[in-house]
Amino acid sequence: MDSAEEESHEVVIIGGGICDVATALALHRKGLRSIILEKSERSRSTGAAIGVRANGWRALHYLGVASELRQTAVSIHRVRDVWIDVGKQQEIPEGMILSEFLVDALPPGTVRFGCQIVSVNMDGENAYPTLQLNGGKSIRAKVLIGCDGSRSTVADFLGLKTAKLFSLLAVRGLTNYPNGHAYPHEFTRTRRGKILVGRIPITDKLVYWFVVQQLTPSDEKLTHDPEMIKRSTTSIVTGFPSDVIEMIEGAEMDSLSLTHLRHRTPWDLLLTTFRKGTVTVAGDAMHVMGPFLGQGGSAALEDAVVLARCLAQKVGAEGLI
Repeated sequence: MDSAEEESHEVVIIGGGICDVATALALHRKGLRSIILEKSERSRSTGAAIGVRANGWRALHYLGVASELRQTAVSIHRVRDVWIDVGKQQEIPEGMILSEFLVDALPPGTVRFGCQIVSVNMDGENAYPTLQLNGGKSIRAKVLIGCDGSRSTVADFLGLKTAKLFSLLAVRGLTNYPNGHAYPHEFTRTRRGKILVGRIPITDKLVYWFVVQQLTPSDEKLTHDPEMIKRSTTSIVTGFPSDVIEMIEGAEMDSLSLTHLRHRTPWDLLLTTFRKGTVTVAGDAMHVMGPFLGQGGSAALEDAVVLARCLAQKVGAEGLI
C-alpha cells in the first residue's frame, strides 16, 4: 500500500493485550467488524498469567471461550499468605488463574502487527478520528477504542490525566519445571519486610511468579535487561525459602519484565469523561489499577462485553456504521 493511501475501517482498536482481543471478539459476536493495531511485530502478552474472578468468568462465557480456557490452566483453590517475619499464615478461598488465548477465536486478519501509532486527529468534516502510523500510513476509523495500556496514546488524545505512579516496582516471570513441580494449586503470597513474592502454578510444569518491592533511588538505574533483572531480583529475595530463590534463578529469560506500577485514582474515574465523539478507552488505558486488587484482567473483560453491547445497540438504533 502506498504510504499516502488512507484506509477506512468501521472499528479500530489500538492495543496488544487481553482487553483489545476481548473487545474485538465481543464485537465479532455482535456482528461488528474491527481490526486491532498492535505495535509489536508478533503476538505478546504483558502478563504471564491472569487471575479471573467471577465477573471475568461471566464475560468469558459471553465471549464463548470459557470452556476452552478452563483446559489451559490449573484450578486455583485458595490463596495462602505467608509472613516470614512473624510466622503467620492465612488462607482465603479463591477463584482460578489461567492464561488467555482469545486471538484464535477472532476472524483471520483481525490483528495487525508492527503498527506504531504516531498521532490521533479528529476529522473536521465528519468528526471521525484519523490515525497516523509510522511509515506515513493513515487509517480513518468510524469508532476508535484505545486498549493500549497505562501509557495510552488514545488517552492522551482524550486529554486524560496521566496515571499516577505507585512507589512500587514489580518483576514478573515464568519458571518451567521439565519434570514437574510439587506446588499445590494455590496462589501463595510470601512477605518478608517490604518484599512480596507471589507464586501461581499455571500448569503442572509451569509456574508464574512476581516480586513486588518498594522503589528506591538506586532502582532508577535499573534497566529492562533480563540478566540484570534476574540478578537484582535474586539478591532481593535473600532470606526467603530456598524454593523461592531456586524458582527465580530458574526463570525463563524471555519472560522477565520490570514494571513501575501505576494507577488511576477513584475520583479521577468518577469525574473524568472517557469519550470524545466516537473515541474512547478501555482496560488499563481507562482504569489501570494496583495488582493487589486482583481485578485488572476481569475489569478489562467486562469492558469488552459492555462496549460491544452498547455499540451494537447504538448501531441498531441509529445505523451509525
